[in-house]
Amino acid sequence: MSIRHYHPRPRKIGGISPRASAFFLTVFAIALLLQIAYPLVSGETLRLVTISAIYWAAGAMCLHALFSYGFRYAATYIGLTLLFAFSIKEIGVQTGWPFGQYSYDVSLGPQIFNVPLVVPFLWLGMAHPILIVARRVGKNWVFLYGGLTLMAWDLFLNPEMVAAGRWSWTFTGAHLPYQANIPLSNAFGWLLAGMGLMALLNVALPKERRKVGASLVAVDLFLAWSWFSGVIGNLFFFDRPGVALLAGLIYGALLAPYALSRWLGRP
Repeated sequence: MSIRHYHPRPRKIGGISPRASAFFLTVFAIALLLQIAYPLVSGETLRLVTISAIYWAAGAMCLHALFSYGFRYAATYIGLTLLFAFSIKEIGVQTGWPFGQYSYDVSLGPQIFNVPLVVPFLWLGMAHPILIVARRVGKNWVFLYGGLTLMAWDLFLNPEMVAAGRWSWTFTGAHLPYQANIPLSNAFGWLLAGMGLMALLNVALPKERRKVGASLVAVDLFLAWSWFSGVIGNLFFFDRPGVALLAGLIYGALLAPYALSRWLGRP
């Protein structure tokens, strides 16, 4: 008599309705098109594209959260992420901790106290896909893996925003490699804040996807584009090869295990 080991099949996820799919894909496509347009425009158009791209990306990822994980996940995700992001940025502006001393430019639009309304939506657009990565790869270290990945993504974000004049730093001392206008403390701040947010979301948000939900392919494409556009943009449009190299290697190395597991089809 032989004993066979039972390996349950991964639970299949059905697709969302055609109407919901069309709506989500439209928002997702607009978000990507705005990001594609970013290096191709300038002046007031660039300012409007910057703000619009942030809101549309946040909208696309919130819709994915809703369609893939349900209303409770999406509502909790939006509330916690916006509150956390606004709070940590307001603390940062007022005290210089944990990111360093910085200030926002009025070009980012309306502010709540000292933080532009659009800034927390930057976090809203990235925390959901990065949480998916961290939960798949990080296992018991979701908070650390997610925090590192958020920090790595910011290595692309900050040089773009500083060069465009959206915010500026006041500091003396060590700076990030190839980023002379950005203090080393910013990387520490993003790591610390990222770990805090990932820990909070990992505890508060359900892990099971809906039986009928949006595909993870959209998240895969969004993350792949965030890496590809960062590398290509800094190499060929912004004349920052050092940023392309540093951020591309670190962010790419952190996304690689997730990409490999998706390619191999691990549930």
